[in-house]
Amino acid sequence: MRHGFCNKAGKLKFDRMKKFILLSFLLCIATLGKLTAQSDEAGTYALPEVNLKDLNGQTVSSSKFANDGKPMIISFWATWCKPCILELNTIAEQYDDLVKETGVKLIAISIDDARNAPKVAPFVQGRAWDYEVYIDENSDLKRAMSVNNVPHTFLLNANNEIVWSHNSYSPGDEEHLYELVKELPWTRRDEFVDLNPAGETPVMVDVERGTTLIDSMAISEY
Repeated sequence: MRHGFCNKAGKLKFDRMKKFILLSFLLCIATLGKLTAQSDEAGTYALPEVNLKDLNGQTVSSSKFANDGKPMIISFWATWCKPCILELNTIAEQYDDLVKETGVKLIAISIDDARNAPKVAPFVQGRAWDYEVYIDENSDLKRAMSVNNVPHTFLLNANNEIVWSHNSYSPGDEEHLYELVKELPWTRRDEFVDLNPAGETPVMVDVERGTTLIDSMAISEY
């Protein structure tokens, strides 16, 4: 009897161990999937509302970010981050042409803390970046947008919706970003004219650009 009881107890313990291992494995897979998605995401969600500081020390809400119905790039960076500086320097080389072609605006969000925040303005002025620059010294926007590491770049459409994000930087990444910016329409959804409201595939006219395009607001990932 005692031998049989021990066998049953051992089997029960073994079954519980198998379940624990299986659950741990599934949890690891889910976590890995989430971390992978953070590196290069596609989707549509609203920009969080958070208070930041401009280069003059004035408080500015992220809800005030606007570009007259044109796309925006939000780039998280820091003065101590070499890949961040390389990315912003590289974009700066073609930024004027990109603005003329697409109307895009780049907003650079420094995550330098309160100790380093005074260094941001002279750092930016020394590089003559033609970007809007704000300081997130308490990391409020960084947390709200689930930014773990910099550089981290977001692309917003004409409705101030985040449609794409990418973490880290390698030379050439900016070219893909340019292509995504060029795919975005200049005007908001409510400024499009539907030429085929009853059709299966809506055909829209961008009133400002005077071009037709398929009704697809989402940006695909790499």
